[in-house]
Amino acid sequence: MTRTEEAARILGDRARRDVPLGPLTTYRVGGPAALFVELTSEDELHLVSEAVRTSRVATLVVGNGSNLLVSDAGFDGVAVVLGDAFASIDVEGTKVRAGGATPLPVLGRRTAAAGLTGLEWAVGVPGSVGGGVRMNAGGHGSDIAATLVRVRVLDLLRGEDGVVPAADLDLGYRHSAVTPSMAVLWAEFELTPGDADDAAAEITEIVRWRRENQPGGQNAGSVFTNPPGDSAGRLVDAAGCKGLRLGSAHVSEKHANFIQADAGGSSGDVLALIHEVQRRVEAATGIRLEPELRLVGFDEARPEVEG
Repeated sequence: MTRTEEAARILGDRARRDVPLGPLTTYRVGGPAALFVELTSEDELHLVSEAVRTSRVATLVVGNGSNLLVSDAGFDGVAVVLGDAFASIDVEGTKVRAGGATPLPVLGRRTAAAGLTGLEWAVGVPGSVGGGVRMNAGGHGSDIAATLVRVRVLDLLRGEDGVVPAADLDLGYRHSAVTPSMAVLWAEFELTPGDADDAAAEITEIVRWRRENQPGGQNAGSVFTNPPGDSAGRLVDAAGCKGLRLGSAHVSEKHANFIQADAGGSSGDVLALIHEVQRRVEAATGIRLEPELRLVGFDEARPEVEG
């Protein structure tokens, strides 16, 4: 019995087979997960953890899919999505607790309407709170780390469930200690009292700026992290890659750090274009750009669970 079959046996009818992951990502390309579970309660979380710990199956916690590129062959493991039960927002004074499945734009707007400042930038990030914590998402001069106090995390691989202070998460530029097998159940933020009208105006300006400067369509936002003291988009543009196309993927003409996928396209084309842009930028500048995308199901991707 394979690891996936063993996990399927434990999960029973809670798991669906061969569910396409592409539609759950902002690239909207890529193949299916061998097993897929959408969680509606904490009890189900612990069942998934039992299946993962017993079978050692590869495991991926999927947020809003805004930073994932899934291989055309799919993911030979169990993909886990937190359902609506994990999308609540509770405001008490200046403290805000948001479920891991809460969309970041919803959190940004809700806290601004409550007269709290510090998360307005989140309106422009199409991820979830859990994914935002994992990547220390940010924009417009701020990030998750600026206001995060603590999180509750369940490690599906180890079965460990606990509250972790933000100081222990090793939060850095698009980085944290949260691993792919960890589900962020909620995050708590400490915000600053402010004026709801001023916060709304800032959100309007952020939305306007993004519409004017960043493309829509099938992409995952910025592909490469910015190297120290420079902009990845500037380097890609300077290397002559803006508009470059490989198969069903092309570098955006509007913002060079965005790679667009065609409808019905191939994630393999997206990855090939990432590699080609890396090659050209390094040849032109000596700088090796590093993707901030998570690669899922590709040979070069790290296994989500080892052992």
